[in-house]
Amino acid sequence: MKDLFIITHTESIHHVENKVGGWYDTDLTARGMRDAEATADRLATLIGQKEIEIYSSDLRRASQTAAAIARRFGLSVTETADLREISYGVAGGQQQEWLDARYSPAPDENRLDYDCGIEGAETRRDVAIRVFPCVNAIVDRPCPTQIIVTHGFTLSLVIAAWMKIPIDACGFINFPAKSGSITHLRQDNFFRNRAVMGLADISHLTDACAPERTGPK
Repeated sequence: MKDLFIITHTESIHHVENKVGGWYDTDLTARGMRDAEATADRLATLIGQKEIEIYSSDLRRASQTAAAIARRFGLSVTETADLREISYGVAGGQQQEWLDARYSPAPDENRLDYDCGIEGAETRRDVAIRVFPCVNAIVDRPCPTQIIVTHGFTLSLVIAAWMKIPIDACGFINFPAKSGSITHLRQDNFFRNRAVMGLADISHLTDACAPERTGPK
């Protein structure tokens, strides 16, 4: 079997400051560090002594979450910009109200290639084009159990890549997840089916953060 555990990073400073995230790079809060440790403990219970690999977005809130997990397993982390959150261009680091006043949601007929009216922002297709090859390369490795630490918006496209959903069919995909969530994906050896065993579980957190917003943030 192939088991893939997708983690959304825990609480970051931009959450509590109500600032737009995206590529705006902030550290975890003290609570975020505690939740990262709790997430690591839960993964250790789920995975046990199996051989694993750990991959992460290179943004600090994700890499710090991944580092806590890596310490629990005594392993290193492979970081990559391909697993970053969607970029909000010039809105990154602005107060959320600044973006809310300027954001224009994508129309139904052009959801993949619309930047929502924000200068320098990525589109859904932009994110998918970097995420899909990255996920495929990770999954193609022989290691049977892998952990990916990423972000709320990116999570949906990681799942889509795992399920082999074509990029052109990803315009409406959305799997809401709170910070510190665990999603468990599995491919069996016989039928080769790719299943979602658990989606955005936060039962290991005593006081879960607000959701990683899948619209403007």
